[in-house]
Amino acid sequence: MKSEKRRGKLLAVLSHRQPDLTIVMENIHDPHNVSAMFRSADAVGIVQAQLLYTKEKFPKIGKKSSSSANKWVERRRFSSVKECYAQLRSEGFVILATRLDERSRSIYSFDLTSPAALVFGNEHSGVSDEAAALADATVMIPMMGMIQSLNVSVACGVCLFEAMRQRSQAGKYASSSFSPKYLQELYDDWLKK
Repeated sequence: MKSEKRRGKLLAVLSHRQPDLTIVMENIHDPHNVSAMFRSADAVGIVQAQLLYTKEKFPKIGKKSSSSANKWVERRRFSSVKECYAQLRSEGFVILATRLDERSRSIYSFDLTSPAALVFGNEHSGVSDEAAALADATVMIPMMGMIQSLNVSVACGVCLFEAMRQRSQAGKYASSSFSPKYLQELYDDWLKK
């Protein structure tokens, strides 16, 4: 029998989940980065993360870096950019690839209260040319230093917390986005974890 405190926590967390916000991890090879990205995803209320692996093997996700956040965020696997993007678009997502290029705009200039999928690329090569070209837009995090990039898990956290800030101001965390029936199904599933 689960404690009432735990039941209350699960229900409160589920009621703040944001099914219209997701991340796409493209060929992220360091399992610590993947785990840290799951931790940020859980912190802002993401329901499901997309694992897009066209060159790298699907990662083994450890408990140490994620503090077991990966068990609270669902995973969906793809081996093709086109397949991943087609699925996300069919669900109403706008796809924003993080990349520093001539067409990139600041992440802070985008409305992240609408359905958004944020794409983060490999630690060494970034978002692939294909993933950037097929995205609806490319976004970047403005920086004032000599270095023009962040660790991928840090960049993910910055972008997700900007989305959370915008969504909080818009009242998107004030009530559940799920139907009562689906919320109960998720709650029953989470009780088993």
